[in-house]
Amino acid sequence: MDVAVASDKLTVSSRDGSVDDVDLLRAHEYGLLGELLARCPGPDLLHKLSGLRGDDTPLGRAHTALADAARSADPGAVEDEFFSLFVGVGRGELLPYASFYLTGFLNERPLAAVRQDLVVLGLEREAGLHDPEDHIAILCDVMAGLAAGRFEEEGVTQQAFFARHIEPWAGLFFKDLATAPSARFYRAVAAVGAAFVDVESVAFDMAA
Repeated sequence: MDVAVASDKLTVSSRDGSVDDVDLLRAHEYGLLGELLARCPGPDLLHKLSGLRGDDTPLGRAHTALADAARSADPGAVEDEFFSLFVGVGRGELLPYASFYLTGFLNERPLAAVRQDLVVLGLEREAGLHDPEDHIAILCDVMAGLAAGRFEEEGVTQQAFFARHIEPWAGLFFKDLATAPSARFYRAVAAVGAAFVDVESVAFDMAA
């Protein structure tokens, strides 16, 4: 049957197979980032985020900070913040696209490269999707699907997709998000994203 990746932007046929606990946790992390970067979190998600617990690692501390930010957040203020950051009047403060970060322009070669890999993975653009596929939220959704074993990695592995489409620019994007003029709640999201990208980079380097 067809199932949707984390934020329902792309569809893919599921496959059978066991996934270990570490990869499931990675999938949840990517899915959470994809959700928070695709749309403004509503009261229910903010309530769930307020229950996050972290350990004494950089990512764990970022989780704790995100829980604190969610606990004190006003949903209306977060909605205004999301609009200013990612939508805006004309454009938001940030353009969360690989093409923009890697070339300075939208809809350039990085987008074409993402689309080529999505074809190999059997992913289709969902009707009604307005954002180009190199949006950071969509890339996180694809990684969530790969980590959770929702589709075959033949031709494009997790490591290859991360190295091509996320690692070269996501760290800079999260740094920009953390210091954006309108960022309040999203500073905590940026900290989680930056810490998680670092963890993934180190893990993939060790596995190489």
